[in-house]
Amino acid sequence: PACLRLQFLSYLGACDRLLKQGYEEGQVEEAMEMFQYSEKKAAEFLHLLAQFNDMGFQQNEIKEVLLLCGNQREKALEELVMK
Repeated sequence: PACLRLQFLSYLGACDRLLKQGYEEGQVEEAMEMFQYSEKKAAEFLHLLAQFNDMGFQQNEIKEVLLLCGNQREKALEELVMK
C-alpha cells in the first residue's frame, strides 16, 4: 500500500538526517523505535544521550533515566547524579 511506503520513506529520511548528525546507526534505529518514529523526540533523546555520556554517565543508566523523565534534561540529570 502507498501509505506504508510513504511511512517507510519518511522513516528512512528521518534516520538519514539523524545519521548525518553523527549518531550511530544502532542508536538511531533504537531511538526511532522507542519514540514511535518521532524524529523530533528521537533527536532530543540522542542529543541528551551523547551529552550525558560525555559527562561520564553509563549509557544504560542514561537511557533508563531519559525514558522515565520524558527527555527532560534537568530532571534526568538530577536522577543520574543521585544514582
